[in-house]
Amino acid sequence: MAFAANSGNAWHRRREPYDVRVAETTPGVAAPDSFLESLMDTELYSIGAFFCDEHPDLVDEVVARSEEIERRGLEAYASEAGGPIEESFETLLTGLAVRYYKAVAG
Repeated sequence: MAFAANSGNAWHRRREPYDVRVAETTPGVAAPDSFLESLMDTELYSIGAFFCDEHPDLVDEVVARSEEIERRGLEAYASEAGGPIEESFETLLTGLAVRYYKAVAG
């Protein structure tokens, strides 16, 4: 963007058309399959997969609780639940991991 001075020495922006060349492909972008594989190679994915495999009956509950923690806030939720904040954080993280796993795994 260029600037032009006016008679009062104030600077004003002068709009010019963009002269940017765009590559036909984005360099360094992985193929979709390898990108999904990289998403599966994370600790969050592993936590979600483990929880879903070991506790399928609790998946909906942990997701609902984690969403409630997101709405209320970690400290407020822990205070209302009457438990340690660390326990609420673990619930939040587990719920996030389950949602991440389900989104990536399909």
